Amino acid sequence: MLGKVAPMSFDPATLRYNDAGLIPVIAQDAQSGEVLMLAWMNAEAVARTLDTGDVTYWSRSRSEFWVKGATSGHTQKLVEFRLDCDRDCLLVAVDQTGPACHTGRRSCFYTKVEGGAEVVTDAPMAG
Repeated sequence: MLGKVAPMSFDPATLRYNDAGLIPVIAQDAQSGEVLMLAWMNAEAVARTLDTGDVTYWSRSRSEFWVKGATSGHTQKLVEFRLDCDRDCLLVAVDQTGPACHTGRRSCFYTKVEGGAEVVTDAPMAG
């Protein structure tokens, strides 16, 4: 029978970041399990997320920290923080307020390929 392993202290520096010092992060709705988005963190964003509970990413396009929802109000509150077996990808379970996608949709993964065609499966959220 497998049991829980005794807790040990966590250091963001022990994660495996890419050459740009970033690690991919999958955001998942904590209640439904729906995959909401993929973004990036550096070690400081990891530490800020764990310290504040406000999910903080590193914006590659703006080269700055991005607290999800700081300007839009579409916040992500951290529920659970996990790392994969290789320590090179993160999974954050979040309480999402409003849409997660900048297009106004609940999830960034609203397009599927079906029969060789792209099919949009979700419209932007109202209001």
